[in-house]
Amino acid sequence: MRVQAFRDLAASPERVWSSIERWEEQSRWIRDAAWVRVLTPERTGVGARIEVLSRVLHVPLFTEQLEVVGWEPPRTVVMAHRSFVRGTGTWSLERVDGSTRFSWTEELSLPIPVLGELALLVYRPFLRRLMRRSLASLQRLVAST
Repeated sequence: MRVQAFRDLAASPERVWSSIERWEEQSRWIRDAAWVRVLTPERTGVGARIEVLSRVLHVPLFTEQLEVVGWEPPRTVVMAHRSFVRGTGTWSLERVDGSTRFSWTEELSLPIPVLGELALLVYRPFLRRLMRRSLASLQRLVAST
């Protein structure tokens, strides 16, 4: 399943990047993250791993591990989901008319044949709304720093 959201943020890509790479602070703007921890000594770059307590429909439900598999500051970070949820999440930043277009794409799967696909299809509209609300929160956070 693929879900995308984007938002134009009134800040430079460098300023937005400095906000998104502060892993532990991501729970301030990512609406389904109860908390975020770094698991590896390296905090940035390919190979860095984080752990996130994720909420599903506002309920802290499972801890997910993610690994950075793509890192091009201040343009792109690609995270691989390494737990029950599989797939990748990509954040892309592009300078557009003095602001930054933040594009967020999730390509996800669950290891349960048919039922996993059905569950993700049902959850897809909630996830898209959650991603859009998260980007609105990021916009407020970037504007306040």
